[in-house]
Amino acid sequence: MSVSSKRDACKVLFFLMAFSSPQFSLFTAVHKHYSLQQWKEFASQNPECLEHVAASSGTGSSDFEQLEQILEAIPQVKYICLDVANGYSEHFVEFVKDVRKRFPKHTIMAGNVVTGEMVEELILSGADIIKVGIGPGSVCTTRKKTGVGYPQLSAVMECADAAHGLKGHIISDGGCSCPGDVAKAFGAGADFVMLGGMLAGHSESGGELIERDGRKYKLFYGMSSEMAMKKYAGVVAEYRASEGKTVEVPFKGDVEHTIRDILGGIRSTCTYVGAAKLKELSRRTTFIRVTQQVNPIFSDES
Repeated sequence: MSVSSKRDACKVLFFLMAFSSPQFSLFTAVHKHYSLQQWKEFASQNPECLEHVAASSGTGSSDFEQLEQILEAIPQVKYICLDVANGYSEHFVEFVKDVRKRFPKHTIMAGNVVTGEMVEELILSGADIIKVGIGPGSVCTTRKKTGVGYPQLSAVMECADAAHGLKGHIISDGGCSCPGDVAKAFGAGADFVMLGGMLAGHSESGGELIERDGRKYKLFYGMSSEMAMKKYAGVVAEYRASEGKTVEVPFKGDVEHTIRDILGGIRSTCTYVGAAKLKELSRRTTFIRVTQQVNPIFSDES
């Protein structure tokens, strides 16, 4: 199981989240806005976490330079996450090739895309793991703002077939709102699952703790939201619109409880369908379209 970050949901699972991950064998892709100095401080204080994190990068020249600096300064980091909203460009493909040439022994994650043809293109260009998902995130507004997107379950099924045919892997990125959704992503063929909204609002998550009317909240925002762009770029560029929103998530306490709930659900899924291990889940899964999945009589109760 993978817990990671994406441009479009505060999958910005900050260093604190990375620190909590090793005990569960989870994985964190650290967003590209951390400085080299912050990386060095994290590495010196938490060396045991370095094998569980990836350094993220955009596709600009400054992004490439920062990625080089981080990986040269902290050679224990062996994973790279090339993270863009739209993986359908020649520039992105060439960037993947450049990164593979520069770091031939690192594991490269790249995306996001939603079709088998592009999965194959990126794998042949040097990526090992392809991030799949356009528009399904809880704080993503891409489908609303642009009309572009793809049903996540269908995308995972199609992209998994394409990747596995080339000995590659995929990450299902976005769309999970409960442990059952995580299990379905694995059942559809995903090798890893990224979580954003489900891990928001915890002590280990980034953001300030807000107290109002006796209740506690944490801000959760998409990385293409107006808040994120102003925070990291200083302004929303005139040529584009924000494709993420900012929400207040009720404070959930320690992330350990949520992670244990997710892992427990997946184990039970494997029991129900007769999978002895997670890798077998996709071979034991049949999907059936329904109009209502759960009994809604007590839907107001969590």
